[in-house]
Amino acid sequence: MWTNRTARAVLCVIAVTALSACVTLPPNEHRSPKDPWESWNRGVYKFNDVLDRGVAKPVARTYVRIVPPPVRTGISNFFSNLDMPTVMVNDTLQGKFHAAATDLGRFLLDSTVGFGGLLDPATAVGLDHNDEDFGQTLGVWGVHPGPFLELPLLGPSDLRDAPSRLVDTYTNPQQYISNSYVKYSLWGLDLVKVRAGLLPLDRTVQNAFDPYAFVRDAYLQQRAYKISGGADSGSDAPPDDPDAGDGGGAPPR
Repeated sequence: MWTNRTARAVLCVIAVTALSACVTLPPNEHRSPKDPWESWNRGVYKFNDVLDRGVAKPVARTYVRIVPPPVRTGISNFFSNLDMPTVMVNDTLQGKFHAAATDLGRFLLDSTVGFGGLLDPATAVGLDHNDEDFGQTLGVWGVHPGPFLELPLLGPSDLRDAPSRLVDTYTNPQQYISNSYVKYSLWGLDLVKVRAGLLPLDRTVQNAFDPYAFVRDAYLQQRAYKISGGADSGSDAPPDDPDAGDGGGAPPR
């Protein structure tokens, strides 16, 4: 999955370099300690936003308009089930063995009785749905998130989570589909599904005084919340950051 994506990303980085050179911070805006590369990140955000408005959002709206809700639910269930091996691996790496056993039961039940994950009988029988990835595992191990990083095409991240995404691809069964047409078709459908799920947040982001800062702070707070298990949403913020804990509280676009 990463071969063609990486090639596209490299080309996008070249294009974004020219864009970011022209991007300046908003007037009277101080640089946040958690975002030392803000000028670059704003350039990438602008590039991503142009692609989102021109391609991703129209496709997502068309998907919602023409695909019936029960079918969209089945597609979401299917991709959620494909993520379960990644969740199980990271449950185990974090020492959450009970959660790993629960997720194994969920994966086996939904993959068989649930017709490959299109249905979700595991929820009906009370098996919790956990959400773990390698970035969270590194956070639990004490690895600092580092600076915020806006990735071309992929959106908000940080220096810890960005390479962790690559690790997560190799624990997802989709990576091992030999038929390239099927693999990339599933990858594209997953992207459309994810963007469609974020459509209700578009107005909130657009109405923000500074959409970039809103998305950045929302992402960082969301990740800190997940890693801390909800105990302290600011636990991953730099200790000398006066803005730690401030900012948006909604998921990123």
